[in-house]
Amino acid sequence: MKASKSSGPLIITGLVLLLLILHQDNWFWTDATLVFGFIPIALFWHACISLAAVATWFLATRIAWPLSDDLEDHEGGE
Repeated sequence: MKASKSSGPLIITGLVLLLLILHQDNWFWTDATLVFGFIPIALFWHACISLAAVATWFLATRIAWPLSDDLEDHEGGE
């Protein structure tokens, strides 16, 4: 499903706000659980948040960024 031009920035804004909320990992402060036997769960959570931020930025460039065809050509001083 392709997002329309008007909903693209709204989707990206929602994803960024979701990442900001999920970044506050108060529930892992006292948890000593190890993921894969050696990674503290709080560090693993932040690694996942970082990967989600990469995916969000990728979507921002694909959905909300203007295409080069939509921009005016300013070459040659015209």
